[in-house]
Amino acid sequence: MFDKLIEDSALYLNSLKSVKKRYFYDLIDHNEQLIGLIGARGIGKTTYILHYLKSLDIPIDKKLYLSADSLELSDTTLLEIAKEFHKRGGKILAIDEIHKYKNFDIELKQIYDMLDISVIFSGSSAIGLEHFKSDLSRRAVIYRINGLSFREFLEFKRDISLGSYSLEEILKNHPQIAFDIVQKIKPFEYWDEYLKFGYYPFYFENPNGYKIKLNETVNRVIEVDIPSIFKIKYEYIINLKKLVTLICNSEPFKLNIKELSAKIAIDRDTLYLYFDYLHKGKVLNVIRAKAKGGNIFSKPDKVYLNNPNLNYSYCSEASIGTIRETTFATLLSSSYDVRVPKRGDFLVDDRFVFEIGGKNKSFNQIKDIPDSFVVADDIEVGYGSKIPLWLFGFLY
Repeated sequence: MFDKLIEDSALYLNSLKSVKKRYFYDLIDHNEQLIGLIGARGIGKTTYILHYLKSLDIPIDKKLYLSADSLELSDTTLLEIAKEFHKRGGKILAIDEIHKYKNFDIELKQIYDMLDISVIFSGSSAIGLEHFKSDLSRRAVIYRINGLSFREFLEFKRDISLGSYSLEEILKNHPQIAFDIVQKIKPFEYWDEYLKFGYYPFYFENPNGYKIKLNETVNRVIEVDIPSIFKIKYEYIINLKKLVTLICNSEPFKLNIKELSAKIAIDRDTLYLYFDYLHKGKVLNVIRAKAKGGNIFSKPDKVYLNNPNLNYSYCSEASIGTIRETTFATLLSSSYDVRVPKRGDFLVDDRFVFEIGGKNKSFNQIKDIPDSFVVADDIEVGYGSKIPLWLFGFLY
């Protein structure tokens, strides 16, 4: 059995084609013994793991890749495989889709404590620290991975190198930063393509089949990943899909919880649980006011699809206002705390207030608010406190 695992692992590594490096490739510290990559399905976790293993200058039988849902694991355990691998002189064990393995955290802890090997694992974005019952969080270094930023999309599309900027840098110096970027590339030549197709790296594998692959990816999240982590019966999965469709047709600021509950035929608390499942699975982006904290049983103030690609794929009509807000929320939520303020569209890190709109958007709704900005679509370079929406695609 173990020889077959080594053989299958080698086949996976040899089948890997050349890949473009994502933003997180140089952020991961492989000196750590236990590393976790957590993120949405389809954003490149498996590709990274295979790329990393292939790059290691060690014999093929000293590095092992396996998926947590492989048939071989039905007759044994991760711990037993790790023990055998260690006995044979193995160095690096990579486990993909760890969320599909029951009590994975307990066995990972045992591997960490008992064996002198390095482990890298990937899992669904729906995995939270609350799932690490064995206190694995103290042992594992967890990296939460995002989809493609606009900057990365441009680098993949044009095979060029562009810099990223912190939020503070953009707020303080956005006219110069935008001007410098525009000298290298015209953002609006590619902006619409990014909004429709550019969040998931597999777009570059087969652009013509992107929407089909995206629908399959989201279905796998709803049908496989979420039920493997949360207690939801198979017959209720259809309700999650209905909820996604209903959110497509709802304005973010006009949520009618009673109406949504009635259409899906569930009570309010169950609806809030479904919001939470889909938010953690990176299908929805649920945003609340700061006063509500992280209470999942409080009414969301705004609910978006996770990224604009989903709007164009799932919704019969995608209003430009919703697309703009969804895009901003997607790009900022990856690294910053995003809330709904009393005035304006978004409050970021409990300090910065943003109002989102087109090029003619005024400051009327946020005037006299300190640290407030208008984020405007359809402008290349901003001025004062008016910043181009596309520029937030350079945060990572």
